[in-house]
Amino acid sequence: MNLSAVTAGLSAPPLQIAASPADHRPHFTHHSDRNWPETNCYFDLWIEILHCLGLDPVPTFASLLSADHDGLQWDFIKPQPEDLRRLYGVEVAEENIWLPVLEMIESGPHRGLLHTVEVDSWWLPDTSGTAYRNDHVKTTIVPTRVDRANRTMWYLHNAGLFELRDDDFDGVFNLGHPVDGVLPPYVERIRLSPRLAEPDALPRMVKEHLARRPTGNPIDRLINGVQRATEWLPGAGMELFHPWAFATLRQCGATAELTADLSVHLEPHFAGAAKAEQDFRDVAAAAKSVQFKMARVASGRTVEITPALESMAASWQSGMDTVARAAG
Repeated sequence: MNLSAVTAGLSAPPLQIAASPADHRPHFTHHSDRNWPETNCYFDLWIEILHCLGLDPVPTFASLLSADHDGLQWDFIKPQPEDLRRLYGVEVAEENIWLPVLEMIESGPHRGLLHTVEVDSWWLPDTSGTAYRNDHVKTTIVPTRVDRANRTMWYLHNAGLFELRDDDFDGVFNLGHPVDGVLPPYVERIRLSPRLAEPDALPRMVKEHLARRPTGNPIDRLINGVQRATEWLPGAGMELFHPWAFATLRQCGATAELTADLSVHLEPHFAGAAKAEQDFRDVAAAAKSVQFKMARVASGRTVEITPALESMAASWQSGMDTVARAAG
């Protein structure tokens, strides 16, 4: 397909990320001194997208005020598309894939778009030591520079900006020796329309997410799940421990740490909100500690986790009550 023919006449204002893998500096929420420097691939990705576009990601953390545990796992936290539009005029929508994926991505600059793309971590060099050339794991990236002729790509993933090339380029786009029957990935288009942003949207969003917060304390439900896991994890072993911990303690701990950042950010809007910071940081630290202990459980050892879990629940409730009182 001749992409230039398809995109002829298209000329939208560019939406570009100028940083390179050599000079990119991650957002402070991804620094190594954090309890949870990575949350999940999608939330981390949006933190870095906004950071690279010169927009403050912290207001998007308002959606975490309504996070819950459903009895099996903690919410897979994600910035809400409506929040992105209201805060920055960023529009996110699913892309209709009617061209090969690489050509859809290459069309982005002509259309004033960036794209998120679900890919296989097998081909991502930044996952060296875990999935890279070792395991097929779905994840989401944003290509920021694509050079088909030289088979190279820069891409945002998790907490950084990276480069892949050669066989990895072919693999991530199913080129070279394409595998038949591969379903097209889920792709989103990102457009920036600042005129759609709402002035002073954050205080209203905070109140709306607080109004949607779950009944009761979600960490009480997490506690029940962790206590049940002490019974079945020893038989399941470390292979199942890692995805279970990711879906439970990691998502809870990351939610709490980002909500601590949000509470500080809200102080100019709601006096007293920053007093919740330490409560949420305590939850984040305790979740990390419990996760380490549960790894021992998966190895067949007996540990004491009840006091730490009860402390987490109390701190979460205190932090949420503080923010809710401040927001009125």
